Amino acid sequence: MTDDKTPSARNSDSTIQVLLVDDQAIIAEGIRRMLESEKDIKLHYCSDPGKAINTAIEVNATVILQDLVMPDVDGMTLVRFYKANHATKDIPVIVLSSKEDPVIKRDAFGYGASDYLVKLPDQIELIARIRAHAKNYILQTERDAAFFALREIKKQLEASNRKLQKLSMLDGLTGIANRRHFDETINDELEKAASRQSALSLILIDIDYFKRFNDSYGHQGGDDCLIRVAKTLSSGCKNAEDLAARYGGEEFVILLPDTNEDQAHAVAERMRKAVQDLGIEHKASDVTSCVTLSMGIAALLPGEKLTAQQLIERTDKALYKAKEKGRNQSVKASSL
Repeated sequence: MTDDKTPSARNSDSTIQVLLVDDQAIIAEGIRRMLESEKDIKLHYCSDPGKAINTAIEVNATVILQDLVMPDVDGMTLVRFYKANHATKDIPVIVLSSKEDPVIKRDAFGYGASDYLVKLPDQIELIARIRAHAKNYILQTERDAAFFALREIKKQLEASNRKLQKLSMLDGLTGIANRRHFDETINDELEKAASRQSALSLILIDIDYFKRFNDSYGHQGGDDCLIRVAKTLSSGCKNAEDLAARYGGEEFVILLPDTNEDQAHAVAERMRKAVQDLGIEHKASDVTSCVTLSMGIAALLPGEKLTAQQLIERTDKALYKAKEKGRNQSVKASSL
């Protein structure tokens, strides 16, 4: 038995930790003798009711034996305090009373006591009650721990799934949106544009003479070029709903919700110049000595009905015209 001045380390889960809160040393000695032969039960003693809750937490109490009549704070009040404290609210409390009184017993259970014994109780009954309540408490604690662990696992799985979902929408090389994400987004944005009666613009982009670039600088050089171009295009998307995506190979797309064709053309020109200003060497280009872009622009007009494929085809025709006219430029579909 330890007294209330002895600090206790966290005990093994296989040992039943019994805390006796009673101001009478003779009662404590009697309880100690009843439990001393039980190797899996360890008794802790607290004579000061003001230290009862802290002691219960320190010794990791499995069961509390609480005397009802104590100086300063009565046992009933302590029972309420145990149940009001997050760390001790689930610990079973066996009330020890000097008499068998139905009213006192009723009040004790009403305040949250788990059991009621007249002291000093029969040894066999005391041990049986302690073991029964300890078993239930340990099982409940284990269930709570398992539930918490499962909840944490679920949170981790959900976080992993969100991460995987995000990764599934990104191009593995450039880090911007991939073709799959673009295909899903353009259909969503077409629906929104139809419901809002707003414009929706698309820019289709091709790196000029990229095959020659790969032949001249190798695939690593080509990958580095794609990454830099993608980053510049993505940075050029100023609105939260704008989307830059890799369409395939050296092709990129920019989706601009609530943007008309003239506004999209201004965005395209800004991006085209930004890429040219990177000054990525391209000696095999027939345009300039650095990497340049050809761009086609088309818009869905407010109230107009187009499928994603129709809008893409309209934009692709404008891109073809930009290449036909000498590349390193942007062409609006409305000008064709």
